[in-house]
Amino acid sequence: MCKWYQVCPIKYYTDEGKLPQKWVDSYCLQDNKNCVRYQLEEKGIPHSDKMLPDGTIDDLL
Repeated sequence: MCKWYQVCPIKYYTDEGKLPQKWVDSYCLQDNKNCVRYQLEEKGIPHSDKMLPDGTIDDLL
């Protein structure tokens, strides 16, 4: 599991039903090294809460 999972907006959005569970299953609980959010967080680079793990921005969130 990603070390940022508990504080990640992706968890919140999924828990709230705003995003499908596939995001958590495919990134947060798997090889999160492919998660763009994880990569940016590790480098200390600010990023939008609306950014999905693949790096796309979902303005509907």
